[in-house]
Amino acid sequence: MNKNYAGIPDTYAKLETAKIVVIPVPYDGTSTWQKGADKGPEAFLNASENMELYDIETDTEVYKNGVFLADAVTENTSPEAMVDAVHQATKKYINKNKFVTIFGGEHSVSIGTIRAFNECFDNLTVLHIDAHADLRKSYEGTTCNHACAVYEASQTTNLVQVGIRSMDVTEKTVMNTEKTFFAHDMATNDYWMDDVIDQLTSNVFITFDLDAFDPSILPSTGTPEPGGLFWYETLEFLKKVFEAKNVVGFDIVELCPNSLEKSSDFLAAKLYYKMLSYKFMSNDDAYDTEEITEETPFSKLSKLKKEAEDF
Repeated sequence: MNKNYAGIPDTYAKLETAKIVVIPVPYDGTSTWQKGADKGPEAFLNASENMELYDIETDTEVYKNGVFLADAVTENTSPEAMVDAVHQATKKYINKNKFVTIFGGEHSVSIGTIRAFNECFDNLTVLHIDAHADLRKSYEGTTCNHACAVYEASQTTNLVQVGIRSMDVTEKTVMNTEKTFFAHDMATNDYWMDDVIDQLTSNVFITFDLDAFDPSILPSTGTPEPGGLFWYETLEFLKKVFEAKNVVGFDIVELCPNSLEKSSDFLAAKLYYKMLSYKFMSNDDAYDTEEITEETPFSKLSKLKKEAEDF
């Protein structure tokens, strides 16, 4: 793995002072069609090194808030062990008062990330942007399959799903259709972005499966589906979410790099940087970089949660 995210100077890459942490999770243990998502984090990081770090839209250089590239989570002895390792790594950095982001890997890694954020933030919405519902309770003998990525979130958080256009009929028994925005409906609803935001609580974690995009702009994913999102409508939506709510973290998953097609890698890199830029475009969103330790009093943790909810 790369030494620093996006090749940024060491000054901005130190854990002690960085406001942002990115955790790579090169895992592809349960995917059922095209393999290669385990190569996604490396492709994302390589593309990031070739990206301009000034964002024109927000007039910012978000990397100057500090971005620490954590050690990759490489546990792969079983899907359950991987989810537990991701959960522990994610929670460790949340408890250091960092804005924690994760880049997978297949979507099963999000079971661990969501579990960690749900334990650390009250009244959490999981905003699930994806082509697939991922609501199976169990699949191929495990509850930690990529097809089960947000089942636990549907039971423990306020799950809002956007861009869905592929699912199994059995998932209808779990799905909350009032909080599910199907791609075919979004195509004819000029107000779908506002309708989604109306369903979100104050604290939001975003899990973004790259197959949410139309394969004409991002073909390098494990299970591409026609009829997906395009670049500028996605950015408009994400910017609205970041402005309206306290986004407490996010993950991006399911980049399946192709040696003959590098534009998908670069899109993923730009998407990640855009999401950071929207989070930190206002100084009001800057996190206190004081480190939390295991000995931090619970009252301090509660205060930090309350401050996050008040953003």
